[in-house]
Amino acid sequence: HVQLVESGGGSVQAGGSLRLSCVASAVAYSTYAMGWFRQAPGKEPEGVACIARDGSSTYADSVKGRFAIFKDNAKNTLYLQMNSLKPEDTAMYYCAADPRRVCWYLIQTSNYNYWGQGTQVTVS
Repeated sequence: HVQLVESGGGSVQAGGSLRLSCVASAVAYSTYAMGWFRQAPGKEPEGVACIARDGSSTYADSVKGRFAIFKDNAKNTLYLQMNSLKPEDTAMYYCAADPRRVCWYLIQTSNYNYWGQGTQVTVS
């Protein structure tokens, strides 16, 4: 059973920063591709960032240079550091994991096998 529990969302002014955290089940953390996607009201899910099994990362063009995805192996925790936030970054952010699909596909489709309950990010 894969569990993904996000935290760290909140409200911030444009230009500010937030760090999202996702505690994952050990099997997902160590063997799955993991990432973040977001969904704003009335919009389709959008892939944000993904980290592959080999540790390489992929980002959506809209967040390149502003967001960073990384892992803390000691805590089975995935992070998304978000800097220079913009109002258009406002969305529910979901931590996600997939046992088979690769990051370039997951960034384009957000079609992960597992995801958490989400954490809201609001930028004003």
